Parts: sequence; structure tokens; C-alpha cells
Amino acid sequence: MPGVSKATSSKVKSVSSDADAASPRTLRERYDDVRARVARAAEKSGRRASDVVLVAVTKYASIEDIRELVSFGHADLGENRVQQLVQRAALIEEFNARRAERGAAVTPVRWHMIGSLQRNKVKQTIEVARLIHSVDSLRLAEELQEHAEARATGGQRGSARAQPATGGAPDSPVDVLIEVNVSGEASKHGVAPAAARHLVDMIDTMVALRPRGLMCMAPNTGSLDDARRTFTRCKEIFDEIRAIGSGGERFDILSMGMSGDFEVAIECGSNLVRVGSAIFGEPKEPIDEDDDKPGG
Repeated sequence: MPGVSKATSSKVKSVSSDADAASPRTLRERYDDVRARVARAAEKSGRRASDVVLVAVTKYASIEDIRELVSFGHADLGENRVQQLVQRAALIEEFNARRAERGAAVTPVRWHMIGSLQRNKVKQTIEVARLIHSVDSLRLAEELQEHAEARATGGQRGSARAQPATGGAPDSPVDVLIEVNVSGEASKHGVAPAAARHLVDMIDTMVALRPRGLMCMAPNTGSLDDARRTFTRCKEIFDEIRAIGSGGERFDILSMGMSGDFEVAIECGSNLVRVGSAIFGEPKEPIDEDDDKPGG
């Protein structure tokens, strides 16, 4: 890759899945390839492709590629960093507005916040994200509740202005997923499996938040067997919480799987996958080993 050393290039290539390396070269071909793989994995697990939401992770994608993907009619986009989430949401909203003015059919975009969320960036996030995947503590949930409630009532801590089309209505609850650290790795965020139900129950009492499900990541071992064990356990936790009734009827999202393991995740019951490099190609910048959240 231009501008990247051979050592860095090898490092970047090493994190790409074999399926991505063998995938077609154009964005359209890679996207169609991922869609086909999602469909096959869903069929293998007795479901339809439409039962699985594909979130295209834009962490390392150029704005040009994001615009092209949106022009295909793709709706769900995910970001790891709040600053990029806000900036890109505004750019894509403007892009779609121009397309609509020209008479093009425009699919509304739904932005997902999949990265670690700091409490001082909650206000920005809830004005853009349709779904926050990474609630990993009661303190973060309380901060989200405070800002979401203030926003809905026009309070001082919130914003009285209407939300952009990318997010939910200002007076609607903020949809969140509880991140579970199933593998127990110190490098990962998330609540312990035994604490997941309690956090769901606590969030369920917050009027401005709505617990929609769980999110987890496979261990950083590169082993699909390890990934399968992690995903299977997370599905068990998800089913246990649903059986008890925690979270209510809308507790129905299980976010598992990235570029290297999304097919295994779907086979294990995931109904939302976060895919970046398999769609957009290899990152245009080196992988940051300090990044602690999924890039897809």
C-alpha cells in the first residue's frame, strides 16, 4: 500500500480474513460478496438474510467509499469514534439531501455507535446514533439517561433542537446494547456475564433508555473455535435474559461478529454483524493496537 512500510503493510494484511483477501476488488463486488455470505450463514442457521442486520463499519473507510455504499441503498453504518461519527453523519446527511433534490431514491441512514463511549461524549452521541452498542457500566447508563431525559424535556444539560434524521426523535428513548466481556480478556470492555442481567434490569428502569440486547466480541486469538465458544455463550446469556423477561419484548438484538468471524457469529445466533474490512478493503491506515473496540 502506498505510504505504508512493508512491515506495517504485513501487519495490516495479517489482520484481514482469508475471505477478505480473496474477495473481489471493487466496493460493489465486496459488498455483494458479504451480502451473499450473510445470506448463506443465515440459511445455514435456519433463518433468512433479512433476519440479520449488516452494519458497515466505516472506521477506516474514506468518505467517498461511504457515499458510494449509501448510494447502493445500504442503511446501517457504524463508527468507533464519536468525532468521526458526528462529522460523517453530517456529511452523509448532506449527501443524501442533495441526492433527494435531484430526484434519487434515498434510503435513510441509521448510525450505530460501536466504540467505547466516554461519559463526556454522551451528549454528542445521542444526537446522532440510532443504536449504541457499548454500554458497559451503570455509570455510563446513568449519564446516557441524564442527557437523554434532558434532551427530551428541553432541559439545560440536553439540547432542545430537533435531532438530525440519522438519530431517533428527541422525545424517544435511546436504544442501547449491553456489552458483555464473555471471554474475560483484560483488554476488552464489557460487563462480566454474571452481571449482564442486572445491568439490563437497571437500564430497564430508566425512562429515557431502552435496552435492546447484547453485544460481544470474540477473543483476540484468531481462532474461529474460540470465537464460536464465545458467541455460543453470549447467545445463552441473551436467551436467559429474554426468558426471564428482562428488557421486555424489544430486547431482541444480538450484536456479534466482525469481518473475520461474522459467518460463525450468525450460525451461533447473531442477528446483527459489524463488518468493515470485508466491505471496504484493507484499512488505509495502520491498525492501532491501542484501539480497544471493534473495527469490523
